[in-house]
Amino acid sequence: MSNSNTHGAQAPASPKEPDLKTVRKAVAASALGNATEWFDYGLYAVSVTYLAQHFFPGEHAQLMALLVFAVSFIFRPLGGIVWGPMGDRLGRKRVLALTILLMAGSTFCIALLPSYATIGVAAPIILVTLRVIQGFSSGGEYGGAATFMAEYAPDNRRGFFGSFLEFGTLAGMAAGSLFVLLLQLGLGEQTMTDWAWRIPFVFAGVLGVVGLYLRNQLDESPVYEELDEEGQDKSVLEVFRTLFIDYWKQLLILGGMVVAVNVVNYTLLSYMPTYLQDPVGMSPNASLTVMFLVQAFMMLLIPFGGMLSDKVGRKPVWYFSLIGLFVAAIPMFMLMQGGFVWALIGLAVLGILYIPQISTISATFPAMFPGPVRFAGFAISYNVSTAVFGGTAPSISQGLIDATDNTIIPAYLVMASCVIGFIAAIFMKETKGASLRGAGLPEEGADVVMETDLVDDAK
Repeated sequence: MSNSNTHGAQAPASPKEPDLKTVRKAVAASALGNATEWFDYGLYAVSVTYLAQHFFPGEHAQLMALLVFAVSFIFRPLGGIVWGPMGDRLGRKRVLALTILLMAGSTFCIALLPSYATIGVAAPIILVTLRVIQGFSSGGEYGGAATFMAEYAPDNRRGFFGSFLEFGTLAGMAAGSLFVLLLQLGLGEQTMTDWAWRIPFVFAGVLGVVGLYLRNQLDESPVYEELDEEGQDKSVLEVFRTLFIDYWKQLLILGGMVVAVNVVNYTLLSYMPTYLQDPVGMSPNASLTVMFLVQAFMMLLIPFGGMLSDKVGRKPVWYFSLIGLFVAAIPMFMLMQGGFVWALIGLAVLGILYIPQISTISATFPAMFPGPVRFAGFAISYNVSTAVFGGTAPSISQGLIDATDNTIIPAYLVMASCVIGFIAAIFMKETKGASLRGAGLPEEGADVVMETDLVDDAK
């Protein structure tokens, strides 16, 4: 398959569409699975202090714990390489069932892991192994969930429905922050340090079982079923060949945009609990309260960001976000060092400016590839870029602050990532309202599935 043969291919004349109830179930199942993934990631981020004390002896324990956080991202590209072509070959649903099982299971096992004082160096080795499994599984989880949701959503409202995947992201991270905060308030710092830090990791296993059940209740995405019926599914080798020969530009563009998405994400939402405690100097309870309030506020705004992109397009909202974050990064990081209220305001401003990016990921990135290589294209490019630039952001920020005593370092990293993202966004084609059906690249203005069609089907 080549660009010249498939670019602009028309959607089937009379596509069979799921009804609105089924679309909502697909959105809920995808969002809950994503919430489970990010509950796991967020939980590790807000528990870094406890994990450092139990698994890493020495004065650099906290930095070591952050480096282990980054380790999982090294294996996300491998997960993308394995799960992505499998999702295009075997179906989105099967891969998503496996990834959520691995993700939640490995997080649950952290709750059972003996400390360094009990089993010595084996403790951090096992912790790293579990984080590797998390990284490998999440390499297919996010790309698969976004693709699955995008292929179920009506074309003219893909931004709105797709935004609920990121609603799930923030819900998972906010739930992790709130869970740990309530335990700290109810049980006290000493009890948390002794054993209660393990409780949220147990709960992650429960979330995974619920997410797995919901996903198993759904049919395969209608777009994938259509491709399968038409014989458009490819072998794994064909997926790789098509992707890297015909769609290498899309891989680079998506990777550049992901630099901005994930450096900002992991700086604001994963590293911030550590940053607000050290070097800013806030108490653990205060820093977690700031995180939860900002994440909850962002959750409320995310659907509106998706709706806006359906009206004006993906590119305009991305430009607004990237320019806004570049301008506001240094002032807001300086403001956050003034105490609780100023930290809340500064982080909230940056969070609002980030909304146009995070709310449109699921609508923007899957539409950059044709159906037969969509899962693989998203998963590979997204996870390679995330591994290099996203998951390493917290440890790089902490290491540079330790080396330079400059507490504004994270702002510089955010600004640099926004420049890269802006350059990539210039080359991205607008896909607002484009149909994802067929074997060709989606194009703005192509035949679309309207939400009114789904309402009629539901009746």
